[in-house]
Amino acid sequence: MNQETFDQTSVDVQASPVEPVTPEAFDFDAYADYEAELLERCHAFWQAESGVLVLRRMRPAEVFSYGCKDMETSLQLQLGGLQKSMTYKADVPNFLEPWYGIGTVAGAFGADYIWKENQAPAIRPKFKSVRAALERAPMSVSESRIGRHTLEMIDYFIDKTHGSVPMSLTDTQSPLNIAGNVVDMSGFFMNLFDDPDAVKRFLQRLAKLLAEFTKLQIERIGETLVWPGHGYSSCRCFEGLGMSDDNALMISGEQYLEFVAPAVEYLGKAFNGSAFHSCGNWSNRVEAIKQIPGLRMVDGAFSAATDPTPNPPEPFVEAFANTGIVVNARIVGRPETIVEIVRRLWTPGMKLIVVTYCQDPDEQAEAYDRIHDICR
Repeated sequence: MNQETFDQTSVDVQASPVEPVTPEAFDFDAYADYEAELLERCHAFWQAESGVLVLRRMRPAEVFSYGCKDMETSLQLQLGGLQKSMTYKADVPNFLEPWYGIGTVAGAFGADYIWKENQAPAIRPKFKSVRAALERAPMSVSESRIGRHTLEMIDYFIDKTHGSVPMSLTDTQSPLNIAGNVVDMSGFFMNLFDDPDAVKRFLQRLAKLLAEFTKLQIERIGETLVWPGHGYSSCRCFEGLGMSDDNALMISGEQYLEFVAPAVEYLGKAFNGSAFHSCGNWSNRVEAIKQIPGLRMVDGAFSAATDPTPNPPEPFVEAFANTGIVVNARIVGRPETIVEIVRRLWTPGMKLIVVTYCQDPDEQAEAYDRIHDICR
């Protein structure tokens, strides 16, 4: 058994050091050829009933913390990541992300970011109860300071890359996660019991605000758009709106299906399916989550070096084999760690994407080859 553990001293255990590359210095033609080659594999995988792909995720730490505020810095770091990624053996191309924090939709309720030096942006909820939030008529997300900046960041990325580089939506949160940015979570959880109808109406309102803003992003990004987006293995031929749903761990599976799943289903119908992510160990929620209509992909951490409470593989095999739902498995660790976990995750009928973070290209090639050997 591997002995790797979560590094609490690291600012981002899933990050890779990269050198920034300006748009003028980036080889767009080379990346287009690289992406086109990998897309053939991705399309075949998406259409198949079972199979495996490998993504060597290239994630510059600064982009997902203080660097997300500066669109020029963010783009140059991400272009550096794309350039570096081409030297690693993989099946899924990396993509750009005009990321600007988790509170985008909360901006419709007047929320704004709290910036602390060298930290990612934070949001402080403005309401003590769901009922109070419902009494506030939200503006369109695009009218908020956060929403305007997000759209400006997309426009900047498209302009500087000539609309030729794969790009995702901004970091998209589920209606349940958004709720925690708008309403104090203690009050929200109390309202699940003492005002359940209001909670359901509130989550549906958040879903509609998110859908409206997502459509604006799609119009701007155009043909370069990749799915499911932030945090997921993504490309132009995949499907489903990817959302972070970490607060799902705070309620039961039954509560999730009653209160949250209808709003997620609404979004899935609008955007050709949905994808589910939660940090931590959500293996005891898999039976509930797999019931979401239109679910295309689920994401989780599967090694102790990725998350201090990683998921055990076996419940995911039992739940998702022979369903067509892709399991996006993030595994920080050496090749032997990756191989050990993939052996437990793989069975015929699984659709598995293994996300690796090997820092050395030779180590990545070893992990890649061994993954494909296991998942024949």
